[in-house]
Amino acid sequence: MKSYLGPSFQLIDAIEWVDLARASRFGPRTNPLLVKGAVRAWPAWDRWTFDNLAALRRRDGSDVVRRFQNGLVEQGATGQPLELPIAPYLRELAQLARQPQRQDKGLLSYRRWKQLLNGERFHLDWSYMQSFQPDRVYLALWNILDEFPQLRRDFAIRQLWPGWRWTWEFVFMGPAQTVTGLHYDFPNNWFCQVRGTKEVIVFPPDQSPHMCTSLKYDAGSTLSNINISRLDEQPVESAAFAHAHGYYARVEAGDALFIPKHNWHAVVAQEPSISLAVFGLTFWEIISRGGPLEVRRFLHKLHLYRWGNCICHKTRAPFSKLRSDEVRTLKREAVDGVTTH
Repeated sequence: MKSYLGPSFQLIDAIEWVDLARASRFGPRTNPLLVKGAVRAWPAWDRWTFDNLAALRRRDGSDVVRRFQNGLVEQGATGQPLELPIAPYLRELAQLARQPQRQDKGLLSYRRWKQLLNGERFHLDWSYMQSFQPDRVYLALWNILDEFPQLRRDFAIRQLWPGWRWTWEFVFMGPAQTVTGLHYDFPNNWFCQVRGTKEVIVFPPDQSPHMCTSLKYDAGSTLSNINISRLDEQPVESAAFAHAHGYYARVEAGDALFIPKHNWHAVVAQEPSISLAVFGLTFWEIISRGGPLEVRRFLHKLHLYRWGNCICHKTRAPFSKLRSDEVRTLKREAVDGVTTH
């Protein structure tokens, strides 16, 4: 992959938290924005450690058990989700986080990142994605603030996002080299990085012709067929991807990244990380788009909409990669209720 340049990028606009707070308003915008140091000003900066979260218990004192993502799910086959206690997993992440972290690795090395100027176009090192398998067990999409409401006080998201909107939150906790594949979300998203560093690539909606839209189902998101971990195995998709122009951010611990709705993005963790994604809809967005979204979710649960080709249940491969007899078998199993949940 050394010879593959891929898309061109420029740095996402950045502002210091103190400067944004001084302006006291974050208005509507369609471009991503990196707010340096936002999370450092919140209680989560001190309280949200791997060890502290590992100590969470249910009201009856029992261990917290959650569904874990089993490798990359946005592209390719979906691995069987795993039901595991969170405490041993988070304690292991705490040990990994205490080890020295290399800064010369990644899609863009720290040294090169520091040399870049605003507006300068550059390319990423896609050979890095060949250096590991995207098969990490990942505690992703956990609605932790609903299960433990007392933790909601640790995030002052209204300081970033004034005005009324319905919000919901998911936490992502995992080791280095976890990958969230290329997709876009229906709502706007504040991506709050509490621990570790992640690389985020973002493509505005006008780059959709180069994104190779997938039919794989993910509630609230539209996925791409482009697997950034396996571009060498996708000549058609990688050729289309190379024509795109996007944005890049190195989201360090304490930062918050605003990702506008319908902006394609992918995330690669450089270190053991804790991230909280805060999604929000205005009243009009709920009325105009929320209904169809819920209808599709309901039909999916009934096995009537893209069943067997989704991120939430085990699949052997995307339908596009299956033989016709395998597709018929999957559909028959879905009807019979045999497909693994």
